[in-house]
Amino acid sequence: MHTQTGVVTARQIRKSFSWTPVLRDVTFQAGPGEAVGVFGPNGSGKTTLLRVFATLLRPNAGVLTLFDGDPNEAAPRRRIGFLGHDSLLYPDLTAEENLRFYGKAYRVRPLADRIDTQLKRVGLDRWRDTPVRYFSRGMEQRLAVARTLLHDPDLILLDEPHTGLDTAARNVLHDTLDQAVAHSKTVLLSSHDFARCRDLCTRAILLHRGRLVWESNGILPTAAQFAEIYAGATRQAP
Repeated sequence: MHTQTGVVTARQIRKSFSWTPVLRDVTFQAGPGEAVGVFGPNGSGKTTLLRVFATLLRPNAGVLTLFDGDPNEAAPRRRIGFLGHDSLLYPDLTAEENLRFYGKAYRVRPLADRIDTQLKRVGLDRWRDTPVRYFSRGMEQRLAVARTLLHDPDLILLDEPHTGLDTAARNVLHDTLDQAVAHSKTVLLSSHDFARCRDLCTRAILLHRGRLVWESNGILPTAAQFAEIYAGATRQAP
């Protein structure tokens, strides 16, 4: 078990939907300056785990603390940036209007400068006045990344963040997350592609049928080594 504390501490987390268990006794910790890859087959509980950490779902059992405090309070929630399968963008608003809406909700100051920085970072400055309904899937995902990072969150949760991104956009995402980790932010991202995420992660975990069945210890395995670990863990786990 990783010993660093302070950002996410989960003990024996369980979550069920309609009596179907999705997370089973997950115990996990992550601290500042870590980028943790969450891997596993479809239905393993990756999305549910991130949504629990984002306080969008409450566990049925277990204890979760965020920033050493109660996750149900407003203060820790303001320190979270979450990117899920839904971009949470308003299609009839422009790129700039979407970021202004979320920036006001998070009381970002100075908001105009922060919007400019994020739009340039994700390569959408030329489209700042374009309604999101005219964006491609990749452009919408880029703007969703900008929305997620607009308020400079300390905990960044990304569920399959590479969806729809071309090579240039993926490089921008990785550079942005590398900078976040260098500034002691905590990043958790789920993915099916270990090889793509390996250089971004400082460590990795593997979920299978709602259980944490493997966690990296020290140096991350190669993609080939991880494939063997994945096959063994998902074949043997109950």
